Amino acid sequence: MSFTPGSSSDSVIMPSVSPDSHPSAGTNGGVGLSDPATARQRRAMLDLISRLRNTGVQRDIDLPMIAVIGNQSAGKSSLIESISWHHPSSFPGHLHEVCLPFPFLIRLQSVTRPILRGVPTECKLTQAGTPWTCVVKLHFVTDEYGSPIKPIISAFGDAISNKADVEERIRRAQRAILNPNTDYKKFLEGYEVPSGANEVSFSRNYVSLEISGRELADLSFVDLPGLIASVGRAGNENDIDLVKSLVTSYIEKPSCLILLTVACETDFENQGAHYLAKQHDPKGKRTVGVLTKPDRIPQGEEEAWIRLIQNEVEPLDNNWYCVKQPSSHDISLGIDWLGARNMEREFFTTKQPWSCLDSHLHRFFGTNRLTERLSTILAELIARRLPEIQDELQAVMQQVHSDLRELPPEPSNNPVGEIHRVLNGFTKELSELLTGTPDDDGLVQTIRSHSVTFKREIYSTAPQFLPWERKDSHRHSKLPPATFLSNEENPDAEDESDDDGFGLAPPVRLRDDAIFIDDVMQRVQRARTRELPDYYPFVVQAVYVSTIMKKWREPAIELFEVTNSIIRHRLGEMVENHFAHLGRGGIKQAVLMIVYDHLDGAAARAMEKIDWLLQVESMPATLHTHYYTDYRDKFLAYYRGFRGNDHGAMSNIQRAVAGGFKAETVNKALSSLTELGISAKADDLARLLPSDPLEVALGIMASVRGYFQVAYKRFVDMVPLAIDYEMVRGIERGLNGALLDGLQLTGEDAHERCAAMLQEPAAIASKRQELSKKLERLRAARTELKRLSV
Repeated sequence: MSFTPGSSSDSVIMPSVSPDSHPSAGTNGGVGLSDPATARQRRAMLDLISRLRNTGVQRDIDLPMIAVIGNQSAGKSSLIESISWHHPSSFPGHLHEVCLPFPFLIRLQSVTRPILRGVPTECKLTQAGTPWTCVVKLHFVTDEYGSPIKPIISAFGDAISNKADVEERIRRAQRAILNPNTDYKKFLEGYEVPSGANEVSFSRNYVSLEISGRELADLSFVDLPGLIASVGRAGNENDIDLVKSLVTSYIEKPSCLILLTVACETDFENQGAHYLAKQHDPKGKRTVGVLTKPDRIPQGEEEAWIRLIQNEVEPLDNNWYCVKQPSSHDISLGIDWLGARNMEREFFTTKQPWSCLDSHLHRFFGTNRLTERLSTILAELIARRLPEIQDELQAVMQQVHSDLRELPPEPSNNPVGEIHRVLNGFTKELSELLTGTPDDDGLVQTIRSHSVTFKREIYSTAPQFLPWERKDSHRHSKLPPATFLSNEENPDAEDESDDDGFGLAPPVRLRDDAIFIDDVMQRVQRARTRELPDYYPFVVQAVYVSTIMKKWREPAIELFEVTNSIIRHRLGEMVENHFAHLGRGGIKQAVLMIVYDHLDGAAARAMEKIDWLLQVESMPATLHTHYYTDYRDKFLAYYRGFRGNDHGAMSNIQRAVAGGFKAETVNKALSSLTELGISAKADDLARLLPSDPLEVALGIMASVRGYFQVAYKRFVDMVPLAIDYEMVRGIERGLNGALLDGLQLTGEDAHERCAAMLQEPAAIASKRQELSKKLERLRAARTELKRLSV
């Protein structure tokens, strides 16, 4: 042993209590050694942990346990045999003087643990007033793929009363665990599996031993594989890190008591188990040290090990103990458990330097005292942890419920009915959406804003006829406003602040495509064939109208496309909201394709109507004669009034009426006309102006412009109405039947098809199963906690 007492502040931690008394949880904060509870209370605590572990809840909550760690060949197996009062040679591994290839568990309560390889084996030790018995059980906690299942516990044969029979029963039980698809009863009868032919090499399912007897203490602990520094030629170097990782996964838990075994025959500083324990319990509050093989201490080095027992070096709140187990020679002579304990007691009372130590240190010698102390420590830890376990259990259950709520709804047992229910909800919401909702971003509201834009674009195609000749264009930069249109849309008015001071509507700026009166006259002359001198062909008006109507196609198509895009987007959102959570996404895609196909059909019908309207409007015609003639006459007067210099007489009349200038004269003229039986307004006075040589052109201009007012109003109504009827509201017509036919929801195999569509993704199903099983474990654990009665 090479360490020097007090050589380092990191390696020497001064004891916080007197060595004359056990430390108490209430005085030093260690893993309590308060006054021992009654045997009944202790057993109730340990039984509770046993039942909790049988529920599998240790996967979710840190349950108190004792983990036995040490380097390979540190004497752990012999210590375990002595604690469980087995025959010294009854455990596999001791016969061969090697560490078990998996964590070997000794427990009052069943302890679930990861394994390095092979099968976990657990023991449940119970002090009872009956002879020694052992019951072997198989615990299946995972399926063949390693996924958690509801624990299944099966007795593996009758109770064993002969300790020598334990080893063979354990081996057979382990073979049953490694071959889960074979009836375990065959292995109980001696069925053998050829070497290397097991169905699985690893398993989290485990074998448990329920051992009871008069000489046993109520105790629970897990024996972990011994830490190794190297492997032989046939070994795997990865085992070094695997063992270390496995040991760490236990001792890093706050509720794990570390039973650290240190062989006195090996240099203390070279035993990595101590380093690992100190790394995770630096203050030594939850570590119990055990010195093994004290008879093999090299001569002259006893003092260094004694200082550990005195808790002067590497002090632990729960102290260091020392045990002496039978040697291989003693076992070969057939020594039994009582003989081994008598030999151990004789060693510490007769062999120096142990026999010469202060009497208060003798309570740290022997397997029995260690076992009793461990039982008390574990029971007290369980009692202290119970309130925390209850709180942790409730918190974990709340989290599981939250996680389950975040998952999509579980597939229905009535898949046909479920799909019909979702479809009905979808079509109902769609109907409400198409009818119109009071929301600012409703479908109808969104489309209406584009319809208003469409109306303005159509109005902007109104021909801009100029009542002056092209050669006079430099004299006119703006077209005076048509006051009779002041109560209608006027997209040509770009500068509303441009007022001429007479209260009139602002003038209209000239466009590049403006049509001068002489242009109209030239077209009239070119169109004449064999007409009489006072007759001009209608084709002139028709050509102008046709030219204008061609400009209406693009705004109409734009309104159609934007409406189609809006509906398609809204439908996609609705399908996502109603169907995305169902199954693996197949039903959502199917519904989306059906709905989009149905929309395409409705859109095609709407487009047909738009094309028809454009064709109809290509030739001028109207039965609204009154409106047409009214507009025509007003535009004729408007154009006539602005012929001549300074906007002509009509401009003077308008200025006089609006500004009060010469208003008396205008009113007198109107009164005179009234006396003659002619009803007229100020705007009508322009009709009294003398004939214009370009009067024919003025008439055509007024006719075309007046007809535009009639036709555009008709068109800006009909196109949105056609789109609304055929594509917006039209998407609803026949959709339900299309969905039923497309999804094939009728017929003998409808149930199978619907079930397939609702089948959820494997990842979600696995997550749901995992959470459901976890919740089941937690509920079972909560039931066990309610049963606690102390």
